[in-house]
Amino acid sequence: MKSFLLGIWSRCVRLTVRWPSVVAIAPFILLIAVWWIVTEMQIFPRVFLPGPVDVVHSFGSLVYTGILPEYLQDSMVRLAVGAFWGIAIGIPLGMLVGLSSRAHTALWPPLLFFQAIGDIAWLPILVIWFGYGLTTVTVVIVYTVIFPVILNTVLGVRSIPITMYRAAQSLGASRTRMLWEVVLPGALPSIMTGLRNGLGYGWRALIATEIIVGTSGIGFLMFDARRAGSVVEILLGMIILGILWYIVDGWILAPIERATGQRWGLVTR
Repeated sequence: MKSFLLGIWSRCVRLTVRWPSVVAIAPFILLIAVWWIVTEMQIFPRVFLPGPVDVVHSFGSLVYTGILPEYLQDSMVRLAVGAFWGIAIGIPLGMLVGLSSRAHTALWPPLLFFQAIGDIAWLPILVIWFGYGLTTVTVVIVYTVIFPVILNTVLGVRSIPITMYRAAQSLGASRTRMLWEVVLPGALPSIMTGLRNGLGYGWRALIATEIIVGTSGIGFLMFDARRAGSVVEILLGMIILGILWYIVDGWILAPIERATGQRWGLVTR
């Protein structure tokens, strides 16, 4: 028995060395197996806890009817628009606060004040101002994304060694070249960290906003399923949210952040 278990373990080790992605998938396989066993044992009624097969059938049905692709597209477009404006405003504002002591004195207290106000707390007044529509969702996402971007940009700018500025000045660099060749590259790793955190918060804010004020999207799909008592669609929405963010963060944002840090010597390979 011991040799049999050792043989299985050695095969697993060789498999993970050959295909490292198996390490990331293995916990989910175990989770799905436990989920399937619990549902097959009928510890809970299927109406309250559907099985993995039921979720797959629901996925196929919603894709076939076109509901899921349409709602998924709406959510991704909203996130992209909100993230774009959050980044477009957050990075220049963070650079200004980080470089100017006057701007830091004037803007830092309001930034900390508004950061403490949760994005969802703005929903009642935003609904009064803009109604139930794309504008309200976009403003919430921008508000959520912008603060991690600003604060990390300020941190990155203020973390640049003074010797870097002096070296550039001694070589005759203008203010514009100083900004593009010293400040921005030096702050870029922190900016990428803020971008990654901001998009993560924005993704959660998007779903919460769609649940409360949305008329489409994955969040609205889950909330609308609640009205019909369809737990299977709620579980499907949760799984889709987790998979999408795992792909975006693990396959796109994290490699970019890691490559940025490696490029500027903050971490080693």
